[in-house]
Amino acid sequence: MSNIHHLHKYNNIHDEEKRLDDASDWIAKIDRNLTEAEKAALQTWLLLNTKNTEVLLEVAHLWDKMDDLGRLSDLFPQASPSTTKKRPAWLGAIAASVIFIISIGFYQNSVNFSPFGHAEQATVIVMQMNYQTGIGESNTIHLPDNSEVILNTNSFVQVRYTSSARIIDLQRGEIHIKVAHDKSRPLSVIAGGKVIQAVGTAFNVEVRNDIVELIVTDGKVLVAAKNKAVAIADIDEMAKRLPSNSLAISKGEKINLDLTGKIIEKVVKVDPLEVAARLSWRQGNLIFRGESLAEAMAEIGRYTDITFELSDDEQLKHVQVAGMFKTGDVTGLLEVLSNNFNISYKRIGNDKIILHYAG
Repeated sequence: MSNIHHLHKYNNIHDEEKRLDDASDWIAKIDRNLTEAEKAALQTWLLLNTKNTEVLLEVAHLWDKMDDLGRLSDLFPQASPSTTKKRPAWLGAIAASVIFIISIGFYQNSVNFSPFGHAEQATVIVMQMNYQTGIGESNTIHLPDNSEVILNTNSFVQVRYTSSARIIDLQRGEIHIKVAHDKSRPLSVIAGGKVIQAVGTAFNVEVRNDIVELIVTDGKVLVAAKNKAVAIADIDEMAKRLPSNSLAISKGEKINLDLTGKIIEKVVKVDPLEVAARLSWRQGNLIFRGESLAEAMAEIGRYTDITFELSDDEQLKHVQVAGMFKTGDVTGLLEVLSNNFNISYKRIGNDKIILHYAG
């Protein structure tokens, strides 16, 4: 597809990010067949650092190019293209506030309690934790039950634990969660008027204007609607256990949960490469697979305070983007748009950029 361009050139990036960009360049070159000189250069690059091999294998696996690497196995120092090592995700600092709220019933002088144990009937115990990220930030949180939550850009969650339920209220943005197994206390995500429940699994939830997108990456989750007027106490009751006839979504499936009541909700299978691209934000990347320029710019805009607008030019509507972009790298983005897309730009103040076709 001649109008697909790759975003992989950046300035002022750290060694690990530079390594990832170099690996992407090598995969592109391997895809069109290496010259003998390029084979020698690739072998030298692999010998410079063992991490170069690890990242190259990771990128090849993501783009389904492992067979191509297999034909070049003699270039690899002490490595096999059939094995990969997972590169740690790049994540920002954690910002959190913890509040313990204890409400003790009348006529009770004292009580021994634990946020993770069974409270006496006259005692209500809630452990509440608030986490948020700013625009362009990505934070990881290890919860007291060993569940792991990663917050994407501009997100806010409130985590509450009781003796019978674990509740994560996603009030804004997007999270990916790996749920620690605990049959006695299911974990429920409340998002946009929906209850998403799992015992031990992994899934991604994003709150948008009129939908909640749910992608299950491991195990199975149940989904039930909640009345918008429901009280917090009723949410707690619902979070204890959803009925077995609730809508089930399994690994490799997604659903857009409608918040308007106008769309039929349907569970669909998702290609593994689409899942990898959709969740690449966890590594500080944005991967596009042929999206329109407008769609790509809308996604890129989530990670910066700058607003991007496309001029009223028919040619811009037909530009498609494939490749990898580092979140928040506006300078690199504008350079690629100019060099590869023939697209110029005009800054309006400090927080707005209008794109024009330069041809």
